[in-house]
Amino acid sequence: MRSRLFPILMVLSLAIVLGACGSKNNNADGGVKTITYESQTGPVEVPADPQRVVVLSSYAGDVLSLGVNLVGVDSWSKMNPRFEEKLKDVAEVSDQNLEKIIELKPDLIIGLDNVKNIEKLKEIAPTVVYTYGKVDYLTQHLEIGKALNKEKEAQAWVDDFKSRAAKIGEDIKAKIGEGKTVSVIESFDKQLYVFGDHWGRGTEILYQAMGLPMPAKVAEMTTKDGYYAISAEVVADYMGDYVIFSKNPDADNSFQKTDTYKNTPAAKAGHVFEVNAKEFYFNDALTLDFQLETFKKQFLG
Repeated sequence: MRSRLFPILMVLSLAIVLGACGSKNNNADGGVKTITYESQTGPVEVPADPQRVVVLSSYAGDVLSLGVNLVGVDSWSKMNPRFEEKLKDVAEVSDQNLEKIIELKPDLIIGLDNVKNIEKLKEIAPTVVYTYGKVDYLTQHLEIGKALNKEKEAQAWVDDFKSRAAKIGEDIKAKIGEGKTVSVIESFDKQLYVFGDHWGRGTEILYQAMGLPMPAKVAEMTTKDGYYAISAEVVADYMGDYVIFSKNPDADNSFQKTDTYKNTPAAKAGHVFEVNAKEFYFNDALTLDFQLETFKKQFLG
């Protein structure tokens, strides 16, 4: 009896060992260590040390600032002149081209919650999505830091940025005077836009970090959506004492040649500061650093 049972016990033992190994590998995604990230849509198992990240939104600069490797980014990030060198070997991807994403073999995908094919993306790699504006811009960087298992590094950047922005903000207010208003205006295609306090283009820095006021008309019209489309004919009504003009070189900027614009107090005083819109769109960590240094030079000289 014992001689007959021995082979059976051996097979059962081997099955248990193999089963345990298989279970361990499945839980750790084939031997890759994972952490559980508590995302806004629930817990997501993500790699503890991501090596091949795809970003389908405006967060490429956050990932780059934390020293994590990108293999694919959205078209808007790819066209940013300041990211050109860093992203030269990174593919341009979209939520529509799943085959291309599969070829990149990502171990993590990050995007906004309005990306298409979300369920199919989840099948390719762990996918984390965010609702734009659900949390403030600094908390957003922290959340991406958590998803990348770089929370300490993200927190260190946030603390340092807040300190730098507060100091520069105080210096600016001391120079231009308390109560001076600032507008952020952008040209895009044949339209002009003004922005509220959380829509990139440096708005978070000027209005939130530095506490500079926007013109009442801008505050009123951007309350609902965060931005507001205006015509060139009424641009003077939305220009503050100082203006950050986020200028698209390929847009219609002819309004700058009109008397309506030239006769505004900001234009006459030389208080319109131009920036390249393609460098200024986002509010990721790298762009925020660039925006802050830009404002320091423009306002303080």
